[in-house]
Amino acid sequence: MSPKPTGHVLGNDLILTRTFRAPIDDVWMSVTKSDRTALWFGRWEGDAGPGKIVRLQLTHEKDQPWSNVMIEECEAPRRLVITMKDEYGDWRIELTLTQTDDTTELRFVQRLSDRQLAGDVGPGWEYYLDMLVATREGKTLPSFADYYPSQKAYYLDGA
Repeated sequence: MSPKPTGHVLGNDLILTRTFRAPIDDVWMSVTKSDRTALWFGRWEGDAGPGKIVRLQLTHEKDQPWSNVMIEECEAPRRLVITMKDEYGDWRIELTLTQTDDTTELRFVQRLSDRQLAGDVGPGWEYYLDMLVATREGKTLPSFADYYPSQKAYYLDGA
């Protein structure tokens, strides 16, 4: 059974959120520390910081490609903005974390160059963010086949 999509598109912004019963610092480490990002998205190497470029290996993609990632903004543990370019286009991703009591919310925003890309990009980020949840909770990792193409229409139909 395919997971229910949770994101939406506002203008050209693809927006998804995930909530964790964990302190903000711990969630921040899951999205910025290479050995932890490797579990759900990809490992990175290099000297990280605002205005710097790191190399990211997309370990859950075919052929595990490497990409250069520019760190535009980094305000630990609340905000990270990165940009990258690959054969699929330009990517600008914003992660914002907020903690209320013992819960941290991760808000993911990707500016799409074309809203029609949401049909392909939305299911991919649903998958990756669910991978993040699964690794943090020690659950079985999801399969991309459960997300795409089954969620494509949701994102194309005005998610």
